[in-house]
Amino acid sequence: MFEFKLPDLGEGIHEGEVLKWHVKVGDTIKEDDPLIEIETDKAAVTIPSPRGGIIMTLKGEVGDILNVGDVIVTIDDGNGVSVAPTETKTEEVVETPVKVEALALSAKKVEALEVESGRPVPAAPATRRLARELGVNINIIKGTGPAGRVTLEDVKLIASGEALAVADQAAKAEAVEKDDSCAVAEFAAHASTAIPFLDIDPMPDFAKEGPIEIEKLRSIRRKVAHKMTTSKILIPHVVHMDEADVTELDKFRREENALREGQGGKFTLLPFVIKAVIAGLKEYPALNASLDPLKEEIIYKKYYNMGVAVDSDRGLIVPVIKNADQKNIIQLSDKIVELAEGARNGNINVADLSGGTFTITNIGPIGGTGFAAAINYPEAAIIGLARAQDKPVVRDGEIVIRKMLPISLSFDHRIADGADVARMVSGIIKRLSDPYTLLLEI
Repeated sequence: MFEFKLPDLGEGIHEGEVLKWHVKVGDTIKEDDPLIEIETDKAAVTIPSPRGGIIMTLKGEVGDILNVGDVIVTIDDGNGVSVAPTETKTEEVVETPVKVEALALSAKKVEALEVESGRPVPAAPATRRLARELGVNINIIKGTGPAGRVTLEDVKLIASGEALAVADQAAKAEAVEKDDSCAVAEFAAHASTAIPFLDIDPMPDFAKEGPIEIEKLRSIRRKVAHKMTTSKILIPHVVHMDEADVTELDKFRREENALREGQGGKFTLLPFVIKAVIAGLKEYPALNASLDPLKEEIIYKKYYNMGVAVDSDRGLIVPVIKNADQKNIIQLSDKIVELAEGARNGNINVADLSGGTFTITNIGPIGGTGFAAAINYPEAAIIGLARAQDKPVVRDGEIVIRKMLPISLSFDHRIADGADVARMVSGIIKRLSDPYTLLLEI
């Protein structure tokens, strides 16, 4: 009998949502046949069966969250005693007893929640690093994040001697999940005292007013919600807006598309914008950086991995073009098409969804005259593009029609100042207004 555990899904990924089972209990499966489709907060992946045999048990139904290391299927592969196939429903999580124990680490009083567990707790690499730096044993912390994940806040609370608050928070979060209105109110009160000026009230009972429908926040939408909340809380956003005259650039790309007819995909404005942005980032490296608030350090990245936001059926996905500065316009154009198609059909590699240093999001194909994009934390800036359209503008004292591209750059005001951002955007506009100058810089 072979027990198959959910394998490592990539760095920092500890869980996945069941999208589809390709088998059912009692089926005979061959080695490498599709077994289960799992969606992480980065991409959907199909996991093949590591053994051939008869499916005896399955764990998890569509929509359930499975943790890395969980036994998700047992297969009778002919080795060991066979048992009658039984379908296994999602196991109820039974909380292990938690006790609060004071630990002495040098001169600092630290309180931890000792969890009797036989395996390491789930936590992101950054959280584990912080725990090491603060001298906290992460494996004895009761995580308050999704699926028991230990968060940065859990570690900081333990290190500052506030373990009881962590326990309180976990209990309140559990009560929220069970829709206990009294506990929800208590949790809101706790949060309000922990974070000054934050007043969290429980949701009103909307069903009293009329019909409602409730959908569980899952998968990519849940990840987007977490990242955007983190971004808006941690980063003081400032937005600089301007317009680029892309009349000549648009004419140039149309002529090139006509010449390349039948030779592949067509040029859009996006690869040219990427080139212009990279040139700007080399002049103003603070916008290709990240600020570490725990160490109070600015990390300047000497490489240029450009994230390109893609609208998909499953939510917003940001594939990353690695080493974009080393690619020409044709290579960038082809890579954009490849990554966008992979993101939309769910076949993108997990490696293509991480490592970004700067993000570009474009609502132009949908519409809009401009918007203030939220920074893709832990990056320092993001550019938002709206629809390029013909507008009357003044040139040399005369009103003429030019194709204008609205550009907004949201930036982290802890790292960069408005004057430098204005200069960077002006440089981007200058390059986009003269495609030949832009091409000479490539």
